[in-house]
Order: sequence, then C-alpha cells, then structure tokens
Amino acid sequence: MAVLADRPGVPARPGWRAGLLDAGPLAAAGIAANGGSLLVTLVLARVLVAREYGALNQLIGVFFVVSTPGTAVLVGVVRRVTRWSGSPEEVARWGAQVHRRATWALVLFAAAVLAAGSPVASLLGRHEAFGFDAIAIAGAVWVLLCVNRGLLQARRGYRALSANLLLEGAARTAFMIALGVVGLGVGGVAAGVLLAELCTAAHARFVAHRAWRAEGDVRARRPSRAAIGDAVRSWSGGWRRVQGLGRDGVVRRDLAAAVAALAAIAVLQNIDVIVVGREAPRAAGGYAAVSVSSKALVFVAIVVAGYLLPEAAISWRDGRPAVRQLFVSFAVLAAPAALLLAVAAAVPRPFLATAFSDRYLSAAGAFFPLALAMVCLSVTVVVTMYLLGVGDRLFVVVLAGAAALATAAVSLANGAPGTTALADLGVQSVLVCAAVAELARVHRSRFSRPRPEPDGRGVVPAAVAPPGDEGGRPTAGTPSQSP
Repeated sequence: MAVLADRPGVPARPGWRAGLLDAGPLAAAGIAANGGSLLVTLVLARVLVAREYGALNQLIGVFFVVSTPGTAVLVGVVRRVTRWSGSPEEVARWGAQVHRRATWALVLFAAAVLAAGSPVASLLGRHEAFGFDAIAIAGAVWVLLCVNRGLLQARRGYRALSANLLLEGAARTAFMIALGVVGLGVGGVAAGVLLAELCTAAHARFVAHRAWRAEGDVRARRPSRAAIGDAVRSWSGGWRRVQGLGRDGVVRRDLAAAVAALAAIAVLQNIDVIVVGREAPRAAGGYAAVSVSSKALVFVAIVVAGYLLPEAAISWRDGRPAVRQLFVSFAVLAAPAALLLAVAAAVPRPFLATAFSDRYLSAAGAFFPLALAMVCLSVTVVVTMYLLGVGDRLFVVVLAGAAALATAAVSLANGAPGTTALADLGVQSVLVCAAVAELARVHRSRFSRPRPEPDGRGVVPAAVAPPGDEGGRPTAGTPSQSP
C-alpha cells in the first residue's frame, strides 16, 4: 500500500537549505502581503473621512470573525491528507468532493447573509447593508480558500502557496484602493475585498487540483485549456457524498481543537486594542498605530506556520520529530522580529510619525514592550501550529487560560497604553514558556519510548502514532475512521 511519503511528488526535505528554500518564499510572500495591507491602510486613511474609516475597520473585524474557522479547516485538511493511504488521484478526488461541499455551504451562507444583511448592518450602525454583505461573504470565501491551501500544504506545494499569497495581497491592494479612490466609499472597499478573495480562491482551486493529479497526466503539468476545464468541473460538479466526512472522530477533534486554539490566539492578539478603545478612547488611535506595527509580525508567523504544519504532520506520521523544520521556521521569523525590535527600541517616534503622522505619537512609549509581547506571541503561534500538526490538543487548555488571563491583566491597566503593553508582555512571556514546556513534554512522550524498526519499504509501523492519532492509518482510498 502506498503512503504519502513514498510519492515522488512529496519528497523528503533532508537539509537546512531545502527547509529555508521552502519556508523563505512563504515568509517573503507573507511580508509582501502585509506590506500591501499597510499600503491600503495608509491610502484609505487619507481617502476616506474619519467616520468612514472607522466603519471600514468595523467591517474588517466582521471579516476576521467570519473567516476564523478557515485556519481550523486548513489544519483539518492537512491532518486528514497526511494520514491518507492511496494514490494522489484519490486525494485529488476527495479534495474536489470536499470543495463541492464547501461551495454549496458558501452559497447557502451567502443567501442567509443577503437575507439578514439589513438588520445586522443596522445593529452595527450601518445605514446600508451592501458593505456588510460583501465583507461577510468574502470571509466565507476565505474559508473555502483554506480547503485548497490545506491541500497545497499537504502536498508541500510551497511555491504555489507563496504565489497564491502574493496574488491575494496584490488583488486586495488593487481592488480596495481602486474602488475606494473612485468614490464608492466603504461599500466599494468591502466589494474589493470580496473580488480579491474570489480571484484568490479560483487560483487556489486550480493549483491545488493540478498539484494532486497523477504525475503522468499532461493536464496536471501545464496550465492548458483542458487543465483549467478539469479544475472548473471539479469545483462546479453536482452534490456528491464525501467519503468519510463527518464520521472520522480524529478529524472532528482536530477541527474542534484548532478552532479553540485559534480563537484563543485571536483574543491574545486583539484584546489589548479592544480594552484600550473601551477604557481610553482618546488614546485608542495612538495605541492602534503601535498595535498595527507590532502585530504584523504575528501574521508573518501564521504564514511561516503554513510550512511547519504539514512538515510536522508528515514527519510525526513517519515516526520522526520535526525539530529541524521548527528551527527553520524560527530562523525565518528571526529577521522580521529583529527588525521590529530595533525600530521599536531605537526610533519609535520617527517611525510612527512617518508611517502614520504626528497625531499617532501618544502611545510611542508602549511600542517596545508591545513589540516584545508580539515576538513572544509569534513564537507561541509557531509552536501551537506544530502541536496541532502532530495532534496534541492539551495545549488548547493552556491557550484558553492565557486568553482569560490576558483579558483580566489588560483590563486592570484602565486603558493606559504603557501599562497595557507591559501587562500584555507579562502574559505573553509566561505563555511562551508554557508553549516550550508543552513542546518538550510531547517530544519526550513520543520519542523516549523504544522505536520499532521500519519495514522493508522504510516505513515505521503505525503503532507509534502521534498524540491524537488514535485511529492509526487509513485504508486505501478513504480517510481513516476513528475507533
């Protein structure tokens, strides 16, 4: 029976250089995409009036809420595919089936949004529902996009994934600025986000389907008209039953753990801004500028984790640790982290004045401690994705506790920017130590036991399963079933 690691399309990554060549482009694409987001922020801050800019930030918050399950879906897809046995064509068929199911769910969600858009927009203080409808549907499209990004990660298609990230950043920048500049207002900018996500999702479907097609298929090797038609048919086919979907207990638990972990990380990343905005509205603008500058590093960490997640899942499935890949991820993250700390320590006020304006200097003293806190959170994000990749779910409890502790700690600061940043730094420092301790515990529990000898094909028996992989290996052509 073939296994994923034996396939010529998923070669082993034996060296540091190969790891850096895999993770480096992802990090560069993430930095470029974040640079595009910063450009959009600066341009729209000058194009829109203050009230419209505040409404836009509110809608972007709606996008993040709706799209939260996307990364959890990505984790579930990677974990499912890396535990798969059979041919790449079977994975491609399964991916197409899941994509059809997700597309139908997107259509139903869009219909519900269009039906309920006006009342929800009124609750948000919006007089027209178009912007809310567009941004909510865009968030759902991003969840659909994550299905195919998960397929690319499981295939180790890091170059295609990097191209997809760059396309998303470029499309968002172009559509949001263009529709905002021509005078369509917040609704037009939200429509730009939707158009960008639709373009990115279509590209991801095509490259993911092509990546998993058989090596000998000519359509899988070049972007011909036949290949494009095949990818479109895989998306637009009728309703079909997805084999094993909804019956695999391991995958359901993976998804639940990922949703809980990412929700806790979202709280850890944003609770300080929410509390400062509530407790000290006059200081919120300056603190938001410091927060945007510091928290860009967390988004880079999430992108780098897109390399680490499948590498950890594949390595642990085969009975090997993924420590080298973990250190590669940290090495790639080190450069932007060092740059952030250098700017925050040496030139905080000139940087904020240049990037935002002199109106946003009130929280400059909070820049360095908040930057340190986000470096800690970035390390926690990378370790968390590693633990999710290997099937460890215990750390989710620690993340939930840290989110509650962070909420209490920053609330006690009463909105003072410097005190809030220091409180956040204290919580993030403790959390990163807990993350490293859990990482060490998981490695000890897995690799301190005697390892069985590999069989004649060099495959380690499934008895050495990662934490959480109770179901062992799946049977050929279908996902594994939990006991």
